[in-house]
Amino acid sequence: MRMWDISEPIEPSSATFPGDTPFSQEWVARMERGASCNVSTIRMSVHVGTHTDAPLHFDLSGPDIASVDLTQYIGRCRVVDVQGTGTPSLIPAAALTPAMLAGAERILLRTRNTHDHRVWDQRFTALGPEAAKVLVAAGIRLVGIDTPSMDHADSKELDGHHHLYEGGVALLENLDLSRVPAGDYELIALPLRIVNGDSSPVRAILRELPAR
Repeated sequence: MRMWDISEPIEPSSATFPGDTPFSQEWVARMERGASCNVSTIRMSVHVGTHTDAPLHFDLSGPDIASVDLTQYIGRCRVVDVQGTGTPSLIPAAALTPAMLAGAERILLRTRNTHDHRVWDQRFTALGPEAAKVLVAAGIRLVGIDTPSMDHADSKELDGHHHLYEGGVALLENLDLSRVPAGDYELIALPLRIVNGDSSPVRAILRELPAR
């Protein structure tokens, strides 16, 4: 079955939220220096690249990433095309139609046709609270988006995050959906088991569904 890697590369040039910790790598041991193997240490925000936020990210009493339900991150999903409107750019609730969501457990939102993980764009399209409510009402278990956050860059309340959490919806951010046709797939995007972690990088992939 065909597979699509929908994860962003993680490297020093990867974009981060302003003020967040970028990716860096330091070599502790190198074979060309006489070591028996290569060993490196990395430093980065857990929100660099494709990642999932734990409730602890925006709720002091919320579960950490080591405690989340892993079944939400594996299973059938649907890639759909949507456009943001307004300033800040948010996905209109009306764009998430019953026909679009019918029969879907997980929804991945493509808001743009190109994707460059090295570019920070303050004007990125976010899900926002009203569209989040629609997804919760539809029984969606996970929502992913091809931008850095479910809420706009200047949001302090993070209402979209809170509505998804209260509705039992997991989330993925910074997906690269630019090469994936719209349609249904199997998603695998497991977080690391980071105790007290507010988020975790994921290696998100889509697999073609078997022919019926």
